[in-house]
Amino acid sequence: MSNKQYEQAIFAGGCFWCMVKPFDQWPGVKEVVSGYTGGHKPNPTYEEVCSETTGHYEAVRITFDPEVISYEEILKIYWQQIDPTDPGGQFFDRGQSYQTAIFYLNEEQKEKAEQSKRELEESGKFSKPIVTKILPASEFYEAEEYHQHYYRKNPLHYNRYFIGSGRADFIKRHWGEQHEK
Repeated sequence: MSNKQYEQAIFAGGCFWCMVKPFDQWPGVKEVVSGYTGGHKPNPTYEEVCSETTGHYEAVRITFDPEVISYEEILKIYWQQIDPTDPGGQFFDRGQSYQTAIFYLNEEQKEKAEQSKRELEESGKFSKPIVTKILPASEFYEAEEYHQHYYRKNPLHYNRYFIGSGRADFIKRHWGEQHEK
């Protein structure tokens, strides 16, 4: 085992099933975990989070090697997976637990996240305001095992959901094929 220093990033982008695969495929990404963050109840379950009573977001925690892939590159991948103009959730999934947010782990991440949001706003890519929140990270609770790497465990259902929710079309319309490596 090496003493290599890995970093982490935490993002909410709607259904966490759709937020794992885009990061999983990049060199330097060591692990992507589905979970819950930003709420007030310790160890929430999926059902509790979906009930909108815990304050949690569905999120992913990405562990990466900054010598291979930078936080700025991770942010770029993130923006290309979401509709950053939707304050009510993402695609078919509505409610606070499906809203978008970048959870920063330190001041450097906060600054980089704010800069990337400014650049996206200034790019003119979207006609509506960018509403994705940038929030301090709080406790991250891993989701139940059946949610981890859902796209691998249930590829047919995942693909139907990814397309049927409108996410695939939105990404293609706004980013072309750049969303996948």
